[in-house]
Amino acid sequence: MPTAQQEQTRPLTDLYPQITSFAALHVAALRAQKGKRYRPAVLAFNARLEANLFQLQHELQAFTYAPGPYRQFEIRDPKRRLISAAPYRDRVVHHALCAAIVPPLEKRFIATSYANRIGYGSHKALRRFVAESARHRWVFSGDIRLYFPSIDLTILRQQLAACIACPGTLWLLDRILANGAQHGPALDAFPGDTLLTPLQRPRGLPIGNLTSQFLANLHLNALDHRLAALPGIGAVLRYVDDVALFANSAKPLGEARAVLEAELAALRLRLHPIKSQILQTRHGACFVGFRVLPARVRVRNHNLLKGKRRLRLLHQAVTSGTIATATARISLQSWNAHLAHGHTWRLRRRLYAGVAFASDLL
Repeated sequence: MPTAQQEQTRPLTDLYPQITSFAALHVAALRAQKGKRYRPAVLAFNARLEANLFQLQHELQAFTYAPGPYRQFEIRDPKRRLISAAPYRDRVVHHALCAAIVPPLEKRFIATSYANRIGYGSHKALRRFVAESARHRWVFSGDIRLYFPSIDLTILRQQLAACIACPGTLWLLDRILANGAQHGPALDAFPGDTLLTPLQRPRGLPIGNLTSQFLANLHLNALDHRLAALPGIGAVLRYVDDVALFANSAKPLGEARAVLEAELAALRLRLHPIKSQILQTRHGACFVGFRVLPARVRVRNHNLLKGKRRLRLLHQAVTSGTIATATARISLQSWNAHLAHGHTWRLRRRLYAGVAFASDLL
């Protein structure tokens, strides 16, 4: 009889009927429309909901389903990012797929992988970082360079085939990956490459897809376990492409960094050369948009500049009558809640001075 560990690592089978049942697609449609019910694409799909779901089911079961083109746009957060919005019917499929594959595969993740998981998130990651900084004298704070655009799809397909033994599900994943494939801006070469290798290997997960968020976590799962097992490492934290390792001396962190760089190279990824450093925790280190010091948690400068710009634009819009005061206040609440996870009361009081719709947020 297989052990619990063997059960957890056994490839998943018989997933496709779960994904393509009418009931699963209907639940997926309800999830996909959450917070978006009155958008034109959602209203159009829901106007013929049953017929559209039966059509999707037929295409999936007949293996004729083809994802539609993305709507792409750039944001500054604060660096430029290309966001890819899938057509609504494809988002329904993404929800059905993730409902089947995420729960069993997520059980294999380490407990300190915080991104895109129910009950986790950046603020919980920050609290753990603060706690580990208090327990350890040294930290390696690293950032994977251009992570989403650089994910090698050949390697990702191999990882998926190792944990999913359901041909239909792998076919659907392949269709989604092929539709979103793009060559990221980094054309890095790795050992064994020819001059054309970086151009011949499809790479890139579209930022904005529900499937991309989960697959990005899965892609680094083996690396998480590898780092957590290294001698002298007291804790491993990861939030998407932000990695933090803690120890009580610099030596194990230097050794761990060498392992991390080698493992990333095997995935055709690289650490950011400037944002990846070994530091004493008493001098502070950055994680998920904050700088953590022994007695204070501050907002990183680039996040602060982004927030100031947002506040200024909201203030101008309220002053000119473009938006209502209540709308501006709601828009500001999420950023204010984010700042509140640091020692930012005085900062926020200074920022909100003279901004009437923000005065009662403190």
